Amino acid sequence: MTTKYAIIIPDGAADEPIEQFDNQTIFEAADIPNIDIISKTGRQGLVKTVPENMEPGSDVAQMSLLGYDPLRYYTGRAPIEAVAQDIKLSDSDWVFRCNLVTIADAKMVDHSAGHISTGEASKLISELNEQFSNEQMRFYPGVSYRHLLVVRDANFDLVTYPPHDHIDTPIEKILPRGKGAQLLTDLMAKSQQLFAEHDINKIRRDLGENQVSSIWLWGHGKKTVMERFSKRYGLKGASITAVDLVRGLSKLIGFDLIDVEGATGFVDTNYQGKAQAAIDALETHDLVLIHVEGPDEAGHNGNAEEKKKAVELIDKHIVGPVYQALQKYDQWRILVMPDHPTPINTKAHSSEPVPFAMAGTNVSGIINEVFSEAFAAKSGFKINKGCELMEYFLKSGMNI
Repeated sequence: MTTKYAIIIPDGAADEPIEQFDNQTIFEAADIPNIDIISKTGRQGLVKTVPENMEPGSDVAQMSLLGYDPLRYYTGRAPIEAVAQDIKLSDSDWVFRCNLVTIADAKMVDHSAGHISTGEASKLISELNEQFSNEQMRFYPGVSYRHLLVVRDANFDLVTYPPHDHIDTPIEKILPRGKGAQLLTDLMAKSQQLFAEHDINKIRRDLGENQVSSIWLWGHGKKTVMERFSKRYGLKGASITAVDLVRGLSKLIGFDLIDVEGATGFVDTNYQGKAQAAIDALETHDLVLIHVEGPDEAGHNGNAEEKKKAVELIDKHIVGPVYQALQKYDQWRILVMPDHPTPINTKAHSSEPVPFAMAGTNVSGIINEVFSEAFAAKSGFKINKGCELMEYFLKSGMNI
């Protein structure tokens, strides 16, 4: 019997009570009738996607969400993104995430340099390579502010800091530390000299946009290898995302990647296009994952209204159409959940458990309530090891 599955991830959408929304969370304040229907007709609960003593990044959280234990498979964020870019790594190579950032008054002001365009960023990365690349290291351009640095034949034992989790933090507190850190801090200092009076920054300054002050190196690790999803669960999967991290994880587990025109990784993404691509993919795949980055970006920017808007657009243009399309199949299930919280108050990722809602064939309810962090907790249904949620979602109560 044919069974179809859809997973929709509003990245970072979980939150804390927010004063401007009368102490409601984003989910509680938002108009999300489709997620509420899934919650009321199916079941909701809490899941801890970030294991104890691990940093609450999307890399760790989404690895858990996909059914893989980060304690076993995680080697760093940058190696996952290298897979998305088809960068071939040897076992001894180190990869670093390389953000273009804005620093002012010796503090981290913007982890994205005003969401710099890919065209502008590519020129800067090209110049970094012209000035500093050699047989040991090379920069690789990505999308907008997200890029990579590969270092060969080096020995690192480092602590690095994600810039999006340290907005307004003094730079001296979050510089790389440990064995090999000098190489990174030297590169960052050299990039600041290169960018200081760059033509791109002059134009951005005239336009009142955040300038590119520096590169920021973090998220380091070595080559990642993961078991195929089809081998583990016997299902053919597809992934729809604009973010290299999710693209890399998807490729590592053997999901097909589906590109959508106008998918940006921000609040202005092509919601309708993502939904239609998912509906079409269900015809040829057992499981489709739809990832939307907008809520997370709004969380890092501390913009509650924008985060609420992103969640509402996801509900209306993605959750609703996909939920309706699934129901034509003999057996189906849908799961809606953020990967981690990105609270407006802190502008940083949190390792707190996240709410989830699932509905479909043989999914029985626990409490008949709309979707929220509070009701998910009230349900009493909690999965403490995030990587076990996938098995439950796919197989619990199913006739397979």
